[in-house]
Amino acid sequence: MAIAKELALDPEQIDKILLSEWNMRIATVGPGRRINLTPMWFAWAGGKIYTYARGQKVINLRQNPSCTVLVDRNEKFPELQGIMLLGQGRVLENAAAEQADPHLVEVGVQMGKQYNGGHGKPPVADPQPFTATASGSTRRWIVFTPETIVTWDNFKLRGGEGQMRRRPA
Repeated sequence: MAIAKELALDPEQIDKILLSEWNMRIATVGPGRRINLTPMWFAWAGGKIYTYARGQKVINLRQNPSCTVLVDRNEKFPELQGIMLLGQGRVLENAAAEQADPHLVEVGVQMGKQYNGGHGKPPVADPQPFTATASGSTRRWIVFTPETIVTWDNFKLRGGEGQMRRRPA
């Protein structure tokens, strides 16, 4: 079932959501073709999603870079807005790969501000950039490049009186 174009988010809405929401969910393909679905903190820069990950997600992406990212907001159906991005996740394997990425410095600043106080500590007035780097065998930056983006804005389902609009059969 395709999402109707009239429900699509516009580019400004997409950027607003991807620059303000707290979590994304990333689905990777793991051992035995099992789906590994994980909520993660993230940043949006240069038309790509960035996250710092560890563990099975990194292992999965090394073996199969195909993955899906979902960012959505609101809880009730008539208010749901979402962005599903299908594409490829690339693992930045070392400091040289991190330094070569044109957006990683911007991403660190963005994440430092976005998640300021997110680990239960009080927020600070001038947060430091998030400066994680490759370590161990699976702590790595992942750069997700979308190939297909599907969006929906269920606010657009409402009729003039705030009622759900029925689609013709």
